[in-house]
Amino acid sequence: MALTTAAQARNSFDLKSASLPVVAVLLKTTDAAQFAADLAERVADAPGFFDNDPVLIDLAPVREAEAPIDFASIVAELRRHSTLPVAVRGGSPAQMEAARAVGLAASPDAPPARAEAPAPVQEVVREVIREVEVEVVREVPVQVPMPGPGTVVVDKPLRSGQQVYARGADLVVMAVVSFGAEVIADGNIHVYAPLRGRAIAGARGNTEARIFSTCLEPQLVSIAGIYRTTETELPADVRGKPAQVRLEGEKLLIEPLA
Repeated sequence: MALTTAAQARNSFDLKSASLPVVAVLLKTTDAAQFAADLAERVADAPGFFDNDPVLIDLAPVREAEAPIDFASIVAELRRHSTLPVAVRGGSPAQMEAARAVGLAASPDAPPARAEAPAPVQEVVREVIREVEVEVVREVPVQVPMPGPGTVVVDKPLRSGQQVYARGADLVVMAVVSFGAEVIADGNIHVYAPLRGRAIAGARGNTEARIFSTCLEPQLVSIAGIYRTTETELPADVRGKPAQVRLEGEKLLIEPLA
């Protein structure tokens, strides 16, 4: 009987590796009160942006700071704005120890930043509303037709709360992506309809990925982990019109399609 019980216990679960989308918050001050004020101001423009997203606190900008960091207050503020702080990285040994004391896990440091490519000789739209670096690897099971290698096609509207992930492929959406919906692809994203939700291209680090839409009105766009939200209206030459989003160095460019 003891052997049977032990065998049942071993069969009651499996251990597997998993990946989660994690928003990286680059902490640039040791002043918890200032952080709280700035976070409240930033989130006020997009109160529904965070939806209990896991958060990694990146301490690289304050690694050399002498002042201690009140991690308990910072974690409380992040939770108050619908995020779930889970890890910390980039800090000094003392900072990392203080972070672990409040329940944050230690995460490996980020790789060195890529050298920024020289700007092309042309006029482009540089819509920089808010930018946060993230590590995005979100696996969302979805049954969609596969017309050929490297492409996933969705021909039905995506409503708020729905997600589609084209793993190792480009994603083509033939209908509206509503506000609150999310489309993710390891390659490019093409939306031949209004794009009003979140679009995440190059989800596994493809810096050459792009986002295309015949009607660009996104809640959020991201390429290779570089995020921007449109908390204010886009310029008239791209708002609600055919446009593309691409990555140049560490900056996202939003350009009209000719």
